[in-house]
Amino acid sequence: MVHPGQPFEGYLVETLLGRGGEAVVYRARSADPAHPAGAGRPATPGVVALKVLDDAHRDLGCTARLAREFRLAARLRHPHIVEVYDHGPFWMAMQYVDGGNATSLPTLDDRLAALHQIAAALDHAHRDGVVHNDVKPTNILVHQNFSRDGAVLIDFGVAYVLAEDVWHRPSRLMASLPYAAPELLQGRLPQAATDEYGLACTALELITGRTPFTGENPLALVDAHLHLPPPEVSRQFSWLSRTFDKVLARAIAKDPDRRYESCTEMMRHVEDAVRRSGQ
Repeated sequence: MVHPGQPFEGYLVETLLGRGGEAVVYRARSADPAHPAGAGRPATPGVVALKVLDDAHRDLGCTARLAREFRLAARLRHPHIVEVYDHGPFWMAMQYVDGGNATSLPTLDDRLAALHQIAAALDHAHRDGVVHNDVKPTNILVHQNFSRDGAVLIDFGVAYVLAEDVWHRPSRLMASLPYAAPELLQGRLPQAATDEYGLACTALELITGRTPFTGENPLALVDAHLHLPPPEVSRQFSWLSRTFDKVLARAIAKDPDRRYESCTEMMRHVEDAVRRSGQ
């Protein structure tokens, strides 16, 4: 366990930012801000987010996922994908984003802007054969100065690489149930449209405060994703139109081949439907 005020692998830990299922994230400061993180990587800035696996999750599987997360984020250079700087067997230093997650954005305009930025980031990853596999609001961080710096997609720990993982099916579902596409729940291979489904669920939550499906327990939620029709959101929110319902229905179609061609195209339709609803 690392404590604020302690040195750690060339960083000075300042404060705890959050805890996840396997790791703790700290705000930390590089002991040498000018020190490069390695050949081909960006120089480490003064302040970083330091992700450290907890003592119970330093086995081969967890350390391999962390190394993979670092490798993929380093490969996918994009303004709205988290920058990574350095890593060790059970830790990783990455970009510090100071504004919380996307749910902290105060206006609908900002939320739509963030969704467009993440859609572009996902399409960039898809062109490189990478499926994020866990798109949700908590994996979208925003800068405090959002109008200048925007949003950042984080956590490629359960990402799927088309060229590398074609014969590998995960033994257990790692994605978050409220945003999980039917093909993931059925144990089928992820594809770009899998991220579109997660982004559509995220968009609905950021626009209305609700995800498309809910359930009293995990099994009920899985069943809803697999079998229930898309919700008619305009019946619950009178300011949204039937056009929005149709856009959502296509974005979260059970069959991934029926969804939009890209996340960017989907978000264009979402925003157009929202704007038209407000007229």
